[in-house]
Amino acid sequence: MESSEYKHVVLGLLFLKYVSDRFEFHRARLESLTKDESSDYFMPTDAAREALLEDRDEYTAEGVFWVPEGHRWSDLQKVAKQAVIGARIDAAMEAIEKENTTLKGVLPKNFNRRELSPTTLGGLIDTFSRDDLAAAEHEGMDVLGRVYEYFLAQFASDEGKNGGEFYTPRSVVSLLVEMLRPYNGRVFDPCCGSGGMFVQAEHFVSHHGGSKNDISVFGQEMNPTTWRLAQMNLAIRGIEANLGPEWGDSFHDDKHPDLRADFIMANPPFNISEWGGERLTDDKRWVYGTPPRGNANYAWLQHMLHHLSPTGTMGVVLANGSLVAWQSGQLEIRERMVEDDVVECIVALPSQLFYSVQIPVTLWFLTKDKTARTVSSERLQRDRRGEVLFIDAREMGYMESRTHRNLSPQEVARIANTYNAWRGDPDLQPYEDVPAFCASIAKEQVAAAGYALSPGRYVGTEDAVDDGVPVEHKIARLRESITAGLEARAGLSARVLRALEALDIADA
Repeated sequence: MESSEYKHVVLGLLFLKYVSDRFEFHRARLESLTKDESSDYFMPTDAAREALLEDRDEYTAEGVFWVPEGHRWSDLQKVAKQAVIGARIDAAMEAIEKENTTLKGVLPKNFNRRELSPTTLGGLIDTFSRDDLAAAEHEGMDVLGRVYEYFLAQFASDEGKNGGEFYTPRSVVSLLVEMLRPYNGRVFDPCCGSGGMFVQAEHFVSHHGGSKNDISVFGQEMNPTTWRLAQMNLAIRGIEANLGPEWGDSFHDDKHPDLRADFIMANPPFNISEWGGERLTDDKRWVYGTPPRGNANYAWLQHMLHHLSPTGTMGVVLANGSLVAWQSGQLEIRERMVEDDVVECIVALPSQLFYSVQIPVTLWFLTKDKTARTVSSERLQRDRRGEVLFIDAREMGYMESRTHRNLSPQEVARIANTYNAWRGDPDLQPYEDVPAFCASIAKEQVAAAGYALSPGRYVGTEDAVDDGVPVEHKIARLRESITAGLEARAGLSARVLRALEALDIADA
C-alpha cells in the first residue's frame, strides 16, 4: 500500500486505540469509586454500579469521548484476525462519531476492503495492544500521541512534496511557538494542516505552568483529508479547537470572518499560483495592495494581518523569494508594510528543513503594535517603533538524514531568545547586534536598501580576528604566494607540452 493510503489505516487505528484507552481508564477509575463506601460515587448494588459506569455524561463531563459498548478496543481484540474485523472497525468508527458530535464526519471508515486482510488488521491491532503502550499512557506519558506525530513526520518524508500539505517539521513549529510565546489568548492558523502548530502551542503553555484552557484554538484547512487529520490529532491530545464546521478555502470561504487573534502561526503553501486572486481584486483584506494573481504569498500575509488583533503578533513561514519579490506590485505591498511599521522580525532559515521543499525558507513576524507595553504581569515589551530585527540562521542546523536538516533545541532557544531580548524581555540578557547573526535596523535603512528584507543584507559578516600582522605585510605575502603559484603553473604547463610532443614523435 502507498503511504498516502496506509497512513489513514494506521492513524485511524491509533486514534481508535487512544480514545478507547482513555475511556477504559476512566471507567476503571469510576468502578473503583463505586466500590468505595467513602466516595460520593459509592453504589451498593451491581445494577446501580453498572448503570453509573454506562452513564455517558460521566465521561463527556471529564473530556473523555464516549465509546459505546461493543465498539471498544477490547471488543475489537477479540475478533482481531477474523474475517469480520474490517467491518467491525468501520462500525466502531461510525458509532464513536454518532456519540461524539465533535467527531462527526472526521474518522476514516474504509477498513472493510479487500486490500486490508484480517491478518494485516489483526497484526496492527496486536501491535497497538502492547501492555507498555497502555501502561505508559496511563502514567501520563503521551506515547500514542508521540507515535501519531512520528507517523505524520514519516509520511511527510515518504510522500515528498505532497507530505508538506499536512506536516510542518517540529523544529520549525517549535521555533515559531518559542518566539511568539502564546501564554494565553486566541491562537489561529488559517492553513492548519494536521494541527501541529496548536499541539506545540499547548505544549508551550503546559511547560510554563499554564493549562490548555489558557488558549483558544481556531483553524482552517481546505483539504478534506487533512482537515480530518487535524481534528483527530487535536482530539488525541485533548485539545478543543474550532476548525470550522467543515474544510474550506481561507481566501474564498473564510470560516472565521470575525476572528481577531492574539497569535497567528502558519505555514501556508509556498508561491501558489492558482488561488483565485482574480475573483478578489477589491477585497477588504488587501490593505497594502492587491496581491498578484500568480502568487499568493502576499495574499496570505494580508489575510492573516486582517485576522490579527490590534496588539497581536503573527509568525509565518514563506519562501525566500517573498523577501525581494518585485513583480506585479509585490514591492509596493512590501514597501507599504514596512512604512506602516507592521514588519517586526525576519528570520532566514537553512535549506532542507522541510520534507516538501529543499530550498531555504524565511519566518516573517508581523505586528500592528510595537509600542512599549505590559503584556502580562511578568512580561514587558519595549518601544520598537521604526525598527526591524533581522536574524540570519542559514548556517544553523544539523543533518538528521542524508536529505533532511533539523534545528537543535539550543539553536531554537538562541533564535527565540534573541528575538524576545530585542522586544525587551527583562529576564533575558540585553539585546546586542551580533555580526553575521542579528541586527536591529531602522526602517529608513530598509527603505534605502529598496525594501529588500533579506537578513544577509543587514547582519554583515563576523569580525575578523586581529593577529597583529600589519596589513601591508599580509599583502606582500599574498603577492609572493600568488607569484609563486603562477610560476609553478607555467612550469607544469611546459612539462605537459613537452610530454605531448614526445608522444607525437613516438607515434610518427
